[in-house]
Amino acid sequence: MVRHDADATVVVVSHGADDVERTSAALVRIVVESGARLRLVEVVAEGDDHQHLESVGISADEGATVEVRQFFLGAGTTAAGICCALRGDDARVDLQSHYLGQGTQVLDINHVVRMAGKNGRADVRESGILNDAAHKSLRATIDLVHGGSGSKGNEIESVLVNGDDVVNKTMPVILCDEDDVAGNHGATIGELDDETLFYFESRGISRAQAENILARAAIERFARTVDDEVLRAQILQTLEEELNDDV
Repeated sequence: MVRHDADATVVVVSHGADDVERTSAALVRIVVESGARLRLVEVVAEGDDHQHLESVGISADEGATVEVRQFFLGAGTTAAGICCALRGDDARVDLQSHYLGQGTQVLDINHVVRMAGKNGRADVRESGILNDAAHKSLRATIDLVHGGSGSKGNEIESVLVNGDDVVNKTMPVILCDEDDVAGNHGATIGELDDETLFYFESRGISRAQAENILARAAIERFARTVDDEVLRAQILQTLEEELNDDV
């Protein structure tokens, strides 16, 4: 419970040994009362033999602000779902999810924002890198509920695909049961272009190294926005371990 006008930060981390086959799970439920502010930071950095399951539910009352930063940096299988219900008027959520998929890793993400109060705001942004034969599925839903007039929701994803065997599925959904609302979604899916590849190769940097450099730069940029110094250092250290480009 984040009480009226309070300010809270919640951190959820799953990080283990590469050679241990196991399953972890996180179940998080948070009520953010009127005028309160919640910052939720989640980090999953596990080995290829690991399975991680996660469920997050957030309820935001009038004037509440929710900020979520998710970093999915490794696990054989990651299944993560989050539902944020903006129940009160003028409630806001800023959800950013950043992921890295390598080898044969499987990543399944489900994001839902239900906008029931008036004049709500939702910004949902996902970005990631998929290498080798990684599989990723993303379902992102903005539900503009009847009664939530004046609300606006935006969802956008950016994906860099590196590998002929990568499987990327992006399924954005806008549900609307109110007239005076706005919902937008979009996706950008690309790969390392020839001009950029030539730039790196002309400096003695291989394609694999170039892909790792770009992946690291993209996630580092968001990691540095995390206020907690210890957690930020852990995210950057995990990137160093996962993306050893030997440059």
